[in-house]
Amino acid sequence: MRNLSNVTIAEFRAIMVLLGMTKVRTKGGHEAWMKAGMTRPAIVQTHVDPVPEYVLRNNLRVIGISRDEFLTLLENL
Repeated sequence: MRNLSNVTIAEFRAIMVLLGMTKVRTKGGHEAWMKAGMTRPAIVQTHVDPVPEYVLRNNLRVIGISRDEFLTLLENL
């Protein structure tokens, strides 16, 4: 099973689309992704690839899924 290090921006975007999220804005080197029911957006740095693990962990908390759920989705891409 994979871990949270070395997750590319493209993989993270694909998982957010699978979760029903849409990109609501881009400002500088950051994208904001939302879905219905979220109180704040998930922010992705577009200038850092792969996505740093601390950014993934924070965004998983914002999105409301666990690390294991994320890794399962990642394996099924």
